[in-house]
Amino acid sequence: MGNTIKALVAFIPGDHCQNYVVGDLQEMPLDKMVDLSGSQLRRFPVHVCSFTDLVKLYLSDNHLNSLPPELEQLQNLQILALDFNNFKALPQVVCTLKQLCILYLGNNKLCNLPNELRLLQNLRTLWIEANCLTQLPDVVCELSLLKTLHAGSNALRLLPSQLQRLSELRTIWLSGNLLTEFPAVLLQMPLLEIIDVDRNSIRYFPSLAHLSGLKLVIYDHNPCRNAPKVGKGVRRVGRWAEETPEPDPRKARRYALAKEESQEPLAPALCPSLSPNS
Repeated sequence: MGNTIKALVAFIPGDHCQNYVVGDLQEMPLDKMVDLSGSQLRRFPVHVCSFTDLVKLYLSDNHLNSLPPELEQLQNLQILALDFNNFKALPQVVCTLKQLCILYLGNNKLCNLPNELRLLQNLRTLWIEANCLTQLPDVVCELSLLKTLHAGSNALRLLPSQLQRLSELRTIWLSGNLLTEFPAVLLQMPLLEIIDVDRNSIRYFPSLAHLSGLKLVIYDHNPCRNAPKVGKGVRRVGRWAEETPEPDPRKARRYALAKEESQEPLAPALCPSLSPNS
């Protein structure tokens, strides 16, 4: 019953109602963390902005689409979770939090990111998966200390060449996009440790053997005709991975062509929409 009442009260935007949803949170927690995930919030409780020593703020799984300018007071914040909300644009105030190391923006409705994001030069991990991005925002390439980028489940067709500026980047997750070719810029980033291009539309993989830092490549669920060649000790996850021998490229091509022919419809009227995944 309590959760039901909270859900109903959350629809009323008044501060008193939102404070009821938050509960008894009047003082800065000793662990310098506030977790309001799944609290049915439609407005951010402004009094939290008075906790100026706050280090971690979790607002995941609410109904937020804006943040108050008072959030700028949280200059010690290092982790901010805004995933699973209703943001169509990233609130500018987030870009004033210059100590942020980890920023969760996944599962919103973002089509772009503001240029002011470049001010977050301490950012190490950025989650932008499951948004409405048709291209990777150029500003991401200006986050010089970024180590991990989660950009899966968008509509990316390619990556910008500027991405190679991110000399600290070690992990990139790109599953569930619209890539038809393996991103060429990743071939110029030898220190990458994990590359995930699962569930795209890549038909051919170039050799990745020269990527000296690579530890894991995930390429499953692509209509590929070959497996990417990798250096010794690198784990592959996908068709023809290390569990089974990789076939001769000519045999692999014949296999792929035969599979495509077997999936051709008997009549145009019966033609289904082709799935990029195999």
